[in-house]
Amino acid sequence: MKAVILAAGEGKRLRPLTTDKPKCLVPLFGKTLLAQLIETLRGAGITDITVVAGYGHEQVTEAAPGCKVALNRNYARSNMVTTLFCAPDLFRNNGDDLVVSYSDILYEHKAIDALINCDAPVALAVNQDWLTLWQQRMEDVLSDAETMKLNQQGLILELGKKANSLDEVQGQYMGLFKVRADHVQKLRSAYDAMDRMDIYDGQTFENLYMTSFLQHLINLGWPIKAAPVHGGWLEVDTIDDWRLYQDLAERGTLDLIYRKAR
Repeated sequence: MKAVILAAGEGKRLRPLTTDKPKCLVPLFGKTLLAQLIETLRGAGITDITVVAGYGHEQVTEAAPGCKVALNRNYARSNMVTTLFCAPDLFRNNGDDLVVSYSDILYEHKAIDALINCDAPVALAVNQDWLTLWQQRMEDVLSDAETMKLNQQGLILELGKKANSLDEVQGQYMGLFKVRADHVQKLRSAYDAMDRMDIYDGQTFENLYMTSFLQHLINLGWPIKAAPVHGGWLEVDTIDDWRLYQDLAERGTLDLIYRKAR
């Protein structure tokens, strides 16, 4: 099994922490986000890790010893999906499942275990206890929550849209998913076949959201399944998120939503 961490972003909403470093190198609980992600993946037995850098790529390379580093040179004008496919070696027929991880999240080992134990062509880590986290982060949980609609078999029908009610949120996509080995090349082919001139959920092809790409695959008939996870996940999206998690850790209540590695 291989993993790729998408770490090209600048992280403007985390300023001033990102004034002189990329988002993935922001420290939280005494270690950078990137270092904690690498530790979690290696702790799950995944040692073949690629980091796709962009902004501050020299710093990222130095901070990721033992990892392969690819580069999204167009990081300032592109998004997560473009970053993913800047590591072409990952999409050759090599017989390995591929775990894809954002770099502005933290998760416990159980999230990786949930993906490993799901044999669907594409498995998405979906947090079932998201509401507890959202209530800590914001007053209006629906202001940022996205839809997640599942059928009775746990296959995802819709994700990433604006949620108008809690009934439309059967969990939150965690920014972490696994592509089964026999679908890794197919993932690249599906991306290459997309219309570069089309608009996807209001975004150009270069700025395609990952959720829009995943929804595109669902619309094509790909079986994408939710791998349920209960808690153990942090999304570090803004400076307010960072301050909240630091404060919870200092007060000794962080363990209610996330147990950091000791």
